[in-house]
Order: sequence, then C-alpha cells, then structure tokens
Amino acid sequence: MNTSVSTHCTAFEGSRCIASGELKAVAMAVKKVVEQGSTEPVLVFDDDTCVLVELDLRGTPDDVARRLAQGPHHGGEQNPPCDATADTHRGPGRPRLGVVAREVTLLPRHWDWLASQPGGASVALRKLVEEARRANAGKDRVRQAQEAAYRFMSAIAGHQSGFEEASKALFAGDAARFDELVEAWPVDVRLHAKKLAIAAFEPQPQPHTEGSAE
Repeated sequence: MNTSVSTHCTAFEGSRCIASGELKAVAMAVKKVVEQGSTEPVLVFDDDTCVLVELDLRGTPDDVARRLAQGPHHGGEQNPPCDATADTHRGPGRPRLGVVAREVTLLPRHWDWLASQPGGASVALRKLVEEARRANAGKDRVRQAQEAAYRFMSAIAGHQSGFEEASKALFAGDAARFDELVEAWPVDVRLHAKKLAIAAFEPQPQPHTEGSAE
C-alpha cells in the first residue's frame, strides 16, 4: 500500500505518542524529535493498517516534504502498480476499469462454469468478489481491526506485561479481558491500542437459519 502526504498516521517515541494527523505534519514532528537527539526508537504507524511508515528525514523540512510528495512508502513489499491496459478484450465503448492482471488457478469445472456466465470469466469473478465483500463486510472489518491492533501492539508493546494474553483476548473478541490486561501499559500505548481495537469487538449479526423464530 502506498501513502500520500494526506495519509493519517501516528508517531511514537518509545511509549510516548508525539504526533497524530496527516503524514506531512507527523513527519515534521518526528524530524524535530530525532534532531533533538532522542535515544528512544521512533515509529510511525499508518492509522488504518498500523503498517510502519518509513520516512527519509535527511535535509531540511522542505527536502522532507518534497520527498513525501513524491510518494513515501510503507515498510515491506509494495503492491504492483495498477495496469489500466491489462484487460485486453475491451468492447466498443467499454470503459477502462484499471484492472490488474493476476494468475488465477481453478479446476476445469470452475473455468467451464465461469465461461458460461454472461460477460465471461472476468465479469463473473468480479461479481462474485463484490458479493463476497458485501456479505463479509462485518467480519472483514473485525479481522482488519484485529490485525491492525496486533501489528501496533507487537511493534511497541511486545515487552509489556500481559502482551500474549491481551493478544489472545483481542482475537477472541473479549473486550473486557483485553481492557483489563492493557490497563497497566503506558497510557499512550494503552489508549491507542484500545482505539485500534474498537472495531475488533463489534458484535456480529447471527446468521439466519431456516425455521428460526420470527
């Protein structure tokens, strides 16, 4: 995932939150702290995913801002660029969808079924994906919140008392136990972990079963 200067992030110096907001403003605050000779590790997290954001703080604030405008990156592997020409079978008047070509491995009977669908395999797959996204939106939101909170906790609170148990409570959806276990953590770390975990504890609708009471 790529970031932009408007991406919202949060920066920590050790266990102390030093800035939160758009990436450009956070980067300036981080640069100031680093140049003051901080001996604590300084970490910047994307607020949505808690993936670490790498910053190049060399030079003047203007130098840093210029590099950010050119496209700062998260640590880790980047997604391949979108290929607007990947769909080579566009019909007359068909809009470019910004599709990305990827290899998909299916059994022959799957390909036979897809080929028989209106619009062919690509259209059928897109519809299936969209239907699955809508049907699993709640579960996906919980899973993403769990992953983001765990990413943050692992990076900054892995040495804190109760970390393992708090992680288990997070993935078990036990909000009360989670809050109890993180209570002794440094205040900024505790508050940010709880904020990230809010969606992880959302109640999920129960699936409807045939014959259930109206």
